[in-house]
Amino acid sequence: MRIALVHSFYGSSVPGGENEAVLDQAAALGRAGHDVHLVAARTDDLQHAPGYAARCAVTVATGHGRSPVSALSALAPDVVHVHNLFPNFGRSWAADWTGPLVATLHNYRPLCASAVLYRDGATCTSCLDGDRWAGVRHGCYRGSRLATLPLAWAGRGGAAGDPLLRRADRLAVISELIGDTYVRAGVPAERLTQLPNFVPPQASSRQSGDGPWVYVGRLTPEKGILDLLRRWPAGRRLDVIGAGPLERECRAAAPASVRFAGPVERGALRRSLPGYRGLLFPSRWSEGVPLVYLEALAAGLPVLAFEGGSAVPRAVRAEGTGTVTRWDAPLPAALDAADRIFPTLREHCRAVYAKQHGEAAWVERAQELYAGVVGADRRARA
Repeated sequence: MRIALVHSFYGSSVPGGENEAVLDQAAALGRAGHDVHLVAARTDDLQHAPGYAARCAVTVATGHGRSPVSALSALAPDVVHVHNLFPNFGRSWAADWTGPLVATLHNYRPLCASAVLYRDGATCTSCLDGDRWAGVRHGCYRGSRLATLPLAWAGRGGAAGDPLLRRADRLAVISELIGDTYVRAGVPAERLTQLPNFVPPQASSRQSGDGPWVYVGRLTPEKGILDLLRRWPAGRRLDVIGAGPLERECRAAAPASVRFAGPVERGALRRSLPGYRGLLFPSRWSEGVPLVYLEALAAGLPVLAFEGGSAVPRAVRAEGTGTVTRWDAPLPAALDAADRIFPTLREHCRAVYAKQHGEAAWVERAQELYAGVVGADRRARA
């Protein structure tokens, strides 16, 4: 099958798992024997051109701008799979594309200017609930009302007004939580398919797992890292891997036993994970199941998740891959309990990864999804 993946790559200044997920999926489909083509726009390559920010604002607000259609027409793929169009691709082209089209909903960008449904320390659904200009009032994108305006204008019609959401034959969601939110926004449930992320397998490791605890992610409010550090017990070792706008506040809040490692290259991170005691997941927003959770399982690293908006506590409970604690519960007691339990869970985490979150499982689900939309298109044309 010839498959075209369309993705606007976020810049390296805003690291995240979405770029890695797209590259992993392209490689996995290629290994499965498919003819895979990545139609990409890369912020790192484009952002220094004169007028870049203004062009992106117009593209986002109007839906018109850079289009993948000419590249797609030349490829003539059996199916197009769109991952992200923001901010470098327009969205209006989707209405005119006549071939089978799948889109993955990695976040809430069509419903929320910040894409995370989180503001001022709590879940926020103002725009989702019909107050379309709340994001502008609060400057939800990069703390700027002006920068938020194009996103608010583009999203003024909600999910029903989004050209890609209207056109896609199937909408893939990476977790049940994200799917439920889009159903609440008016997307028919029958148009959604769960297609969770995966990560490639890791080489086996004999590391003991008695090192520090570890947090991996951006240092931003919705990730909960500052809240975690304000509660972190003095003397408990913790490595914080990542960067972000809260770094100065995080350093000020952390006891001396916390080490800030900054961003770590993915290969080095994967090699280091088996040596940690456990992964901390304090996310506050309605996040799906991110790659870092899957990387932890592949490394045999159990997870201590905090109750909140994220889908990870639900996954930890369902899969038995760690423990879940409340924010108002004593953190030292939760860490002590995890210290007793986690050594017994390491092989179980690897087994859950292999069965549920490995490459083979993802390829099987993706092939089924693609075959369904291609088959439906052929029947419609017959």
